[in-house]
Amino acid sequence: MKPFQFKQFTVEQDRCAMKIGTDGVLLGAWVSLKNNPFSILDIGAGTGIIALQLAQRSNAEMVDALEIDDKAYEQCVDNFENSPWGDRLFCYHASLEEFVEEIEDNYDLIISNPPFYSEDYKTTDESRDIARFSDALPFHELIESVSILLSEEGGFAVIIPRKEEENFIKMASAVNLFPNRICRVRGNETSEEKRSMLEFSFEKTSPKIENLIIETSRHKYTEEYKNLLREFYLKM
Repeated sequence: MKPFQFKQFTVEQDRCAMKIGTDGVLLGAWVSLKNNPFSILDIGAGTGIIALQLAQRSNAEMVDALEIDDKAYEQCVDNFENSPWGDRLFCYHASLEEFVEEIEDNYDLIISNPPFYSEDYKTTDESRDIARFSDALPFHELIESVSILLSEEGGFAVIIPRKEEENFIKMASAVNLFPNRICRVRGNETSEEKRSMLEFSFEKTSPKIENLIIETSRHKYTEEYKNLLREFYLKM
């Protein structure tokens, strides 16, 4: 399994069930940093890709990550240590529940590419299943934990299946988290919207709705997509 080479850092992923995919990288590039967060938390870090992107994009002094899987945690720590921002990056090895109980700090930005596959099948690879299935991190648990860990002025960003968007927003509003930006992603012009990237805060505003198309044709990327990911991907 070859390491994934980005412009300013490299991500080893041979020990992670969840390899680097478009979702995480897209979210890490899209999330707004306009409030100049001092502290950032990536929930369910996997390889650590999103935390690394945010270390590159921001001046945050503290970029924390949380990962429950043993192997993914070790890999994440190595990726952090081998990056140019090792002094700002830290990975906790714990469940979200344990973390919420232990941590007294609040974060200015919380970000998550949560494991979601609510479909009822399991593969034979158990660690991949844990990484993929929403029973590893139910949305309501994620939302509730974020509402406790997020600073008053803070923001929360997440990428989920488009079909879960309405339900997710409803759950979030129950803990006073409201969508400020919504970006719906489709593979190409004719495909259906597959993902929603959502940005929440405790402030109720009417959300800015965006749309993103990834490709015009196979491996021909749209300008919007290229602009978003240019500072990360080598060939953009």
